[in-house]
Amino acid sequence: MVGKILLTGRPGVGKTTLLIETIRELEGRGLKVGGMVSQEVRSGSVRVGFEIIDLVSLQKGWLAHVEQPVGPQIGKYRVNLKDLVEIGVSAINRAATDSTISVIAIDELGPMELSSQEFKAAVEKAIEVGKPLIGTIHYKARSTLIDRIRSRPDVRILEVTPDKRSYVKTTILNELLQA
Repeated sequence: MVGKILLTGRPGVGKTTLLIETIRELEGRGLKVGGMVSQEVRSGSVRVGFEIIDLVSLQKGWLAHVEQPVGPQIGKYRVNLKDLVEIGVSAINRAATDSTISVIAIDELGPMELSSQEFKAAVEKAIEVGKPLIGTIHYKARSTLIDRIRSRPDVRILEVTPDKRSYVKTTILNELLQA
């Protein structure tokens, strides 16, 4: 069975950091990882948005920003559907179909990303292909898609907490390398 692991946990616990560390470790072992990650962007000490990054091309764009003029509003941010589709969805679709990419990474399955139908379709495609997948899932995320993913026998959800970080990383690497 191909390993598909999703990390969850409270905001700020380090899910994305752990995901990026794991990606680097996999790449250090000769595996090519494709897909997308998102990272917060700050202006001084204030978070102003989230950047989206294609892991292969390294193309960047805005997932959401406090000054984004249009798009679905999630809290104080508006989602940039154009960049999400052009960068994030394209990166996921490429990772699912490119035979040189060994592992798919998706950060994150959360309210901002799930506001895009194209994103949801790309995630479903990535889950269905026969490749290992690692991603993050917002701890409160709920949708029909999330419920279907959570109920799949080939998906394992690991909770990240400060005291379990090392254990979770070791578990991820062992499972993905076996897959």
